[in-house]
Amino acid sequence: MGETMTQVMTSKRKRTRRRLTEEEFLRLPDDGRKYELVQGEVKEVPVGHRHDILGAQLIVRLVPATNKRGYVAGSQAGFRMANGNVRSPDVSYMLKERLAGGHPSEGFADGAPDLAVEIVSPNESTSELLQKVGEYFESGAKQVWLLFPETQTVKVYTAPFEVQTLHADDELTGGALLPDFRCKVRELFELD
Repeated sequence: MGETMTQVMTSKRKRTRRRLTEEEFLRLPDDGRKYELVQGEVKEVPVGHRHDILGAQLIVRLVPATNKRGYVAGSQAGFRMANGNVRSPDVSYMLKERLAGGHPSEGFADGAPDLAVEIVSPNESTSELLQKVGEYFESGAKQVWLLFPETQTVKVYTAPFEVQTLHADDELTGGALLPDFRCKVRELFELD
């Protein structure tokens, strides 16, 4: 009988404290959960049904605004950070001009997406979120959005320490990166 991801991770920790390689990470069994490779260890990222629906709805809104200048991806896309971590934002957008030959790679993309979007779960720690924001910018991101469904707010980062908090009645825009994208923050969290 096959091992679950948790069993594999526990078994690996018991046998050795060495860092997991990217190749080993890719070969781990798929148990339906979302994971990132952080400092050589597999880290589960909290998600759920509502979380995934919000991400899918944002993707539907973003795709037309790209004007075919780049690619929008969901949470299964992995990005190789400058520090070696592999991050998988809930939604990402990467300009074609940053991709070899203008096309996405088969494996992980080198560097952060131009836009990384994280849909924040109530149990995610502020320090982990800020670490991700820093890694995204260090690895080439132009914008990072943190969406908070519980408070219907969005934190828009244009640099690691430049952040604007938008509330339900504010308008979120894509700025120079996605000039045709705009919507009211509350619309990002509507489920009907």
